[in-house]
Parts: sequence; C-alpha cells; structure tokens
Amino acid sequence: MMIEFKQLHQQKAPLLLANVWDVTSAKCAEQAGYQAIGTSSAALAAVLGYEDGEHIPFEELLFVVKRIAASSRLPLSVDMESGFSADPHIIANHIQQLAKLGVVGVNIEDSRVRDTRTLCNKDEFAALLQSVRAELTARDVPMFINVRCDAFLLGVDNAVNEALSRASSYQAAGADGLFFPCISREQDIIQVIAATPLPINVMAVPSLLGIEILTKLGVKRVSTGNFAQIAMNEQLSAKLLQIKTQGSCSVLFE
Repeated sequence: MMIEFKQLHQQKAPLLLANVWDVTSAKCAEQAGYQAIGTSSAALAAVLGYEDGEHIPFEELLFVVKRIAASSRLPLSVDMESGFSADPHIIANHIQQLAKLGVVGVNIEDSRVRDTRTLCNKDEFAALLQSVRAELTARDVPMFINVRCDAFLLGVDNAVNEALSRASSYQAAGADGLFFPCISREQDIIQVIAATPLPINVMAVPSLLGIEILTKLGVKRVSTGNFAQIAMNEQLSAKLLQIKTQGSCSVLFE
C-alpha cells in the first residue's frame, strides 16, 4: 500500500488528505470518498487532553493509530511531530512500530517545541533524517517520509529562501515529500515547487488558494490540518449551549 500512497502524490490534481483524530473521523473521511487519511497531531492530542508538541506519550499515539488502521481501508499517514526522540535509532524504531500497524507514511517536522517552537538547525536535521532513512532501508521498512518545514508556520524572516535551502537538503537526505504548512502566496508556492522534484504538500488556511489553482501550480498534496476538529467542536459547543438555554433537546434532531 505504500507504493499506492506514493503514486497518489503523482496525480494531476493534488491528493486531498483528510486529517483525522479517531476512528469516527477516519470513517467519515472514507465515506466522503477521500483517497487517503493522515492523523493530525494537534487534533489527536486534544481529544486525549494533551497540548500539541509531543506531550502525548508515543504509546498512546500508537494505540489510537492502531484503532484507526484497523477500522479504515484507506492509506494512513501519521503525524509523528519530531519523531518523539532526537535519536535516529529510536525514531526508526517508532516508524517501524507504525509500519507494523499498516501505516504507509509519516510526517516529521524540522522544528521542536521546548518553551516555544523553534526551527532545528538545517544541517543537523538533514543528518538526522538521513540516518533515519538509512536505518529504515537496512531494516527493509518501506515508508513515505513527508518532511514538514516550518519556515512559513513560524513566520521566519525570508521564509521562502529558508524553505528553498531546506528543501534541497531534505531531498538529498531522503525525503519523499515536502510539507510547508501556512504557505499560501501563489509566488511562494511557485518558487518551492520549482526548487525540487519532490511532491509539495500545503495545508488548509483561510488564505489558501482553491484546489483548481493549486492543481495548475503543481501542488501534489493538500492537508486539512486540525481545522475540521476545531469546526466540529465549535458546532458541539453551540448545540450544547442551545440545549441549556432553550431547555429542550430538540436541537439535536433538527
């Protein structure tokens, strides 16, 4: 299934990836006709009461992923943040555990959350990625590694130049795809696509261009992020408030 998932990044139109956080959301994506699903680290952490940024224990992440993988036939990618370790051997172990559950792709990000989220040193991250890829190859563990570059997410100075530099390094280190959350300007997207043959992944934000335009630009993957979960929570809060203020449960059946 990993080969199938990789091929989905070579379609004319971008792979629209539904980001899910539990079995129910995964089944909703499948029923809606999505081709693949990926966990959202922020959404998954939130439903278990954790802050985003690797505060959830990896064992708990693994349990949720196991249930999603067992309940959906769609190719599944897992957002594993920074790998839940700085040790490439341990990161490779984590990926191997995910692969045994049927996971075909992972997202690994080039920033870490300590007191605040900061970009990792480019060369150090590339070396880490290369070591992880080498371990997976030695173990014969197939996995689509989508590297998340947080230059735009963090609003760094000259984000485009930073992204272009990192794209080259990550491609050489063994990335299968590159993810730039919060990139939205057409010219920025054009530049990163021109800089690498790897499939480019963008994320839903209010200013993101429509799918038709993204297709023409050459974007290969669009992720929904944790915004579906946020929208669902807002609707639930509104319904519960209506029940309380109106003194009736009828709103549940409208």
